[in-house]
Amino acid sequence: MKHFTHMEASSAKEAAQNASKGDAMFIAGGTDLIGTLKDEILPTYPITVIDLKTIGDMDGIEDAGDAIVIGALAKLADVAESEAVATGCAALSQACERAASPTIRSMATIGGNICQMHRCWYFRTPDDRFHCLRKGGEYCPARIGDNRYHSIYGDQDGCYAVSSHDTAPALVALGATIVTTDREVPAEEFFRANGARSNVLEDGEVVTQIKVPKAQKSAFQKFALRKSIDFPLVNCAAAQGQDGACRVVLGGVFPAPVRSEAAEAEVSGGISESSAQAAGDAAVAECAPMSKNAYKVEIARTLVKRTLLDIA
Repeated sequence: MKHFTHMEASSAKEAAQNASKGDAMFIAGGTDLIGTLKDEILPTYPITVIDLKTIGDMDGIEDAGDAIVIGALAKLADVAESEAVATGCAALSQACERAASPTIRSMATIGGNICQMHRCWYFRTPDDRFHCLRKGGEYCPARIGDNRYHSIYGDQDGCYAVSSHDTAPALVALGATIVTTDREVPAEEFFRANGARSNVLEDGEVVTQIKVPKAQKSAFQKFALRKSIDFPLVNCAAAQGQDGACRVVLGGVFPAPVRSEAAEAEVSGGISESSAQAAGDAAVAECAPMSKNAYKVEIARTLVKRTLLDIA
């Protein structure tokens, strides 16, 4: 690793102010950043790494009545084990429980999970050997290369990497809000290919908490090659609000989570075996798989059906 200055932040505001020049990176659990710095996957290296773990009031999980408020530094394991989350936001509890491995879940934070960079193997190749579109290059290598784990819904601004955060589809399905030092962003608008970032955050902007409305029912499903540690080939979350309406969201299929209003329409009259099947069909009707990943379409179709039946 190259040398950098390590700073311990005493508050989110202090961290944001010291990162506003764009030459700093944040570290919390470190499960993503340490590998990124070791492998030098980015074209530039941070001058300063700002430690957020020293901020004392950002790891709580609070039942606020109609919502659960989760501090950005809450560990994935703590969110998964929280009775308040499991009761009011089951899909998020299940997503955190399925993320990574037990060791990583005890280190990684929910704020870090939603801010991790895409897992595309071209993007992640050490020493920036594939200087792709996301890092200032001119093209996406996956478009003509090995794209077996890439988008089946086309590109986002030329990028075919997929959103691999396990918590993302759950947060979008539950209608969560991401709170930062500058603003509040609906989860549905938060995840986006944005240079090397996988979200809309700007330089010097720190996620401080996540507000998750309670759902009547919700569920999460994940398909990975290995049940422990692997990132999803496809994951899915569904949530039914107090008004009975469902939200259906797929992950691992596009650079951002994909909410399927077509699938939601199929179960507007209630969830049954036949309507859940129709929802799965509707969710993948507009898929445009690449040369090596058409198999993911059937996985997505099946996960939508299974996830909806889980909340039936």
